[in-house]
Amino acid sequence: MKLTYGVKDRPKFPQLLLFALQQLLAILAATIAVPAVVGHGMSQSAALFGAGVGTIVYLLFTKFKSPVFLGSSFAFLGSMAAAFAGGVSASLGYFGLILGALFAGLVYVVIAVVVKFAGTKWIDKIMPAVVIGPTVAIIGLSLAGNAIGDLMKGSVLDELQVAPVASPYVAIICGLVTLGVTVACSVYGKKMLKMIPFIIGILAGYAVAAVFTGIGWAANCDELKIINFGIFGQLTTAEAWYPHFSFLEMFGGEFTIAEGTVGGYIGTIAVAYIPVAFVVFAEHLADHKNISSIIETDLLTDPGLSRTLLGDGIGSIAGAFFGGCPNTTYGESVGCVAISGNASVATIFVTAIMAILASFLAPFVLFLASIPSCVMGGVCIALYGFIAVSGLKMIQKVDLEDNRNLFVVSVILIAGVGGMSISFGQVTITEVACALILGILVNLLVNIRKPAAPAEAAPEDTPAPALEEAAAAEEPKEE
Repeated sequence: MKLTYGVKDRPKFPQLLLFALQQLLAILAATIAVPAVVGHGMSQSAALFGAGVGTIVYLLFTKFKSPVFLGSSFAFLGSMAAAFAGGVSASLGYFGLILGALFAGLVYVVIAVVVKFAGTKWIDKIMPAVVIGPTVAIIGLSLAGNAIGDLMKGSVLDELQVAPVASPYVAIICGLVTLGVTVACSVYGKKMLKMIPFIIGILAGYAVAAVFTGIGWAANCDELKIINFGIFGQLTTAEAWYPHFSFLEMFGGEFTIAEGTVGGYIGTIAVAYIPVAFVVFAEHLADHKNISSIIETDLLTDPGLSRTLLGDGIGSIAGAFFGGCPNTTYGESVGCVAISGNASVATIFVTAIMAILASFLAPFVLFLASIPSCVMGGVCIALYGFIAVSGLKMIQKVDLEDNRNLFVVSVILIAGVGGMSISFGQVTITEVACALILGILVNLLVNIRKPAAPAEAAPEDTPAPALEEAAAAEEPKEE
């Protein structure tokens, strides 16, 4: 695709700040949602700090050649829960989180070493475009339910803090305004508006949601209350003004373990994290194939898969050390690059710095957290859609008239869209990983016996005399 800013380009500083803010808004919802889902007092601002640190580590390992932001990984939700609930006799709390992230990061390091010596040709062989294209599409399609679900709810919850109180119709209006403004800016806007459609769209959706919320409070109508302005009440507490880093919580938190259970608990953490790391490795490949197609540079070759793996793995360890959450490359970040046409790594670096600084600015963090789900849902419809389309573009040159290719693509799409996932205790193989694994197996199956290339033959309608004349012409003449 045509990029306004390439990987090595550096926009002017004021523009750079806007582009970085847009990236931050794109990855924010998922990054701070993970610690909120896990609970146990995990800090959202610390997760934001950890994401920034992890991204900088990733950029260093990839020689600033890969424009992707790393954020909290949803794949490790079950693993993090296992770290806190290691059993009746054992609970290492935040130490378990850091230990688990260390196990997951080491998996990436081991794979990186193997790739360094074995090369990447085997990846192209088992995962050609016919496999990786629909898998990338599944990354976007598998998130479609999240986008639409968010589109239909606000941020104000009932007295039990369980269900949103706003009418889904009002929420949909706010989300569609966000989506409409984003699309309009991207399609009809001038150069600058084309580069920051998400910022304009989110601000427009937030403004509409604020109007509905104000009317709701004035008329005492809960169905109009979209934004939870009560969240800003946390500014009165000292704890809201600084992130609660995991390594600090590790020393001050719960640390209970019965005699003789240390090895068993460490084994539990290893089993909870290591298999998931192999699953995320598959998504790592898909994300990097996707961004490679956007920037038209194969990142698995330059800077190399070994470097992207090391960056992701060590970045995950660093991110968990501060925020408790292992990191992963974000599809939302890739989608933002595709839509805005800005692949500048400088933007990603400034986004990481902004995330680190923002984690100490309580008003800013709370404002970001107050953006209602319906507004982010409107943005994510475009983001996830672009991820899906970028995957489908990878198979444009694939011959789908060939049943071998048709079966591979069909199996991946149906397995992924159908939500095929398998759980083994605390380990869950996601629909993306299941679709990819199944696609690889089907691709190997249908290509066991490839038909031999047809030999060139003379056209059947060539008359016999013509053939005889051609043969005579090829015979050497006697002098």
